[in-house]
Amino acid sequence: MPDVLDWLGSPAFTAFGAPTSNAELLGFVTGVLCVWLVARQRVLNWPVGIASCLFFILLFTDAGLYGDASLQVVFILLGLWGWARWLAGRRSTEKMPVSRSSHQEWLGYAVALVVGAAVMWAFLDQFTSSTVPLADGLTTTLSLIATYGQIKKRVECWYFWIAADLVYIPLYQHKGLTLTALLYIGFACLCVYGLLDWRRSERTERSVEVLPLTTAAQGMA
Repeated sequence: MPDVLDWLGSPAFTAFGAPTSNAELLGFVTGVLCVWLVARQRVLNWPVGIASCLFFILLFTDAGLYGDASLQVVFILLGLWGWARWLAGRRSTEKMPVSRSSHQEWLGYAVALVVGAAVMWAFLDQFTSSTVPLADGLTTTLSLIATYGQIKKRVECWYFWIAADLVYIPLYQHKGLTLTALLYIGFACLCVYGLLDWRRSERTERSVEVLPLTTAAQGMA
C-alpha cells in the first residue's frame, strides 16, 4: 500500500513548468469520463466519479486544499446514494425523469449557499492551514448543492456545477495544479453540454406526459 501511495504522489510528467502527479493524471482522466457519463445520463458515472474522488483526496490534501479534500469524502458517500437511486430508477418500469427544481428547492439552495459557504469559510479559516478558506468554502458548498441536484436529476444542478468550475479554475492554477485547472475548463464545457442535453430531455419528457392528457381530453370532447 505505501508503494501505491508513493507512486500516486510521484510526478507523471511536467506541464507548464509544474510537475503533474500520477494521482492528478488519473483524477483528470476519470473526472472527464465521469462528467461525460453524467451528461449522457449513464449510471456508470457514479462508480467512475467515486474513483476520481479517491485520487483527488490525495491530490488536494497534498496541496493544502482541505475543504476540497473533505468534500471528496462527502462526494463518495453521496455517490453511493446516487448510484443506488439511479439503479433503482433503471430497474423500475418508469425511467427516473429529468425535472426542474421547485420554488421551495430554490429557496433551499439560496439558504444552503449563504449559510454553507459562511460556515465552511469560518471552519477552514480557524481550524485548518488553508490559504484560501473563502474560495475553498464557496466551491465546497456549490459542489454539494450541485450533487444534490444531480442525484435528484434536476436541470439546475448544472448551473451550480458551472459556477463552481468558474471558481475552481483560477483556484487550482493559483495552487500550481495546472492540469487540474485545465480539467475544470473542460468540466465547464461539458457542464454546458450536460445542461443543454438535460433541458432537452426535460422538455421531451414533459411533452410525453402532456400528450396522453391531451388525447384523453379530445376523446371526451
